Amino acid sequence: MKITDIKFGMLRVPLKTPFKTALRTVDRVEDIVIMVHTDSGHIGYGEAPATAVITGDTHGSIVDAIRHYISPRLIGEDIANLNRLTLLIQNAMEKNSSAKAAVEIAIYDLFGQLYGAPLYKLLGGGDPVITTDITISVDYIDKMVADSIAAVDRGFESLKIKVGKDIGVDIERVKAIYAAVEDRALLRLDANQGWTAKQAVYALQTLEDAGVRLELVEQPVKAHDLEGMRYVTERVHTPIMADESVFGPMEVVELIRMRAADIINIKLMKTGGISNAIRIADIAAMHGIECMIGCMLETSISVAAAVHVAVAKADIITKVDLDGPSLCLFNPVEGGVIFNESEITITDAPGLGIREIRGLELIE
Repeated sequence: MKITDIKFGMLRVPLKTPFKTALRTVDRVEDIVIMVHTDSGHIGYGEAPATAVITGDTHGSIVDAIRHYISPRLIGEDIANLNRLTLLIQNAMEKNSSAKAAVEIAIYDLFGQLYGAPLYKLLGGGDPVITTDITISVDYIDKMVADSIAAVDRGFESLKIKVGKDIGVDIERVKAIYAAVEDRALLRLDANQGWTAKQAVYALQTLEDAGVRLELVEQPVKAHDLEGMRYVTERVHTPIMADESVFGPMEVVELIRMRAADIINIKLMKTGGISNAIRIADIAAMHGIECMIGCMLETSISVAAAVHVAVAKADIITKVDLDGPSLCLFNPVEGGVIFNESEITITDAPGLGIREIRGLELIE
């Protein structure tokens, strides 16, 4: 099975409600989809969103990076040589992690198809059913409380609450949601780099003193501020999770060395794909550090790949934040992983199991 071509498409899917964070507001998913064609007729699918404020990737940069730098290295290569292929992808250029991730996802999809097995089994196996949290966008307090209650009523047992805009209002937001859902759901906060270190300590100590128990707080300070992250981690009881501070394995090593966080959030769009996500999980396991697996605003193409990684590495990836497909108004993918509210199930189909992508606009 050798690579013969890589083609591109644009996938647009409306969201059920606008996605609001401290960094941006989005009302639909607009992702680049790639299709890696082979001489055997098999097609591997990958996906990448434009997340300029986080990874620096735009739609144009993703397509150009793949078309001009990554694709020429892969044409004619054999899918069986997985390690060689991932090295070719990662060494094709600096940065551009989302473009690399899209290609790696498609390559791993083909690797599973080559051997006739779902990807998670080739990565080590596991229980093919996991549960995810759901994101509650930052908004007026009453709206966030209503959204939280609705999510719990739909069966979600973990809520990721977006904060980071106004620290005083943030505290009140969390108190109100905590009181509303009582003991029916765990709360995770995501500050999206919206606080300073001292603000984070103040907010979390205030919440802790008020009896609010949080499962974790994600990226309270700016991505580059590892000292600030450590400052917060040392001063609060609530576990602190690094997200934008950690893209690849080397940053994980440094974060662990500094003891700057308690948990690491793995996202394929940050790591450049599956190969580095596995390395991060293995490094974290060596040091007894828990991981979460998350996603950007992605559909069930690339999120499916993250699900396979989560299942295969469930011993260390103990928390799942793969709600992208649940936020979409509809699922454009036929086949693959089944997303049913909080429950995610992998089928026995080879690779990622994707049969068709509806509404895909081809890019020449």
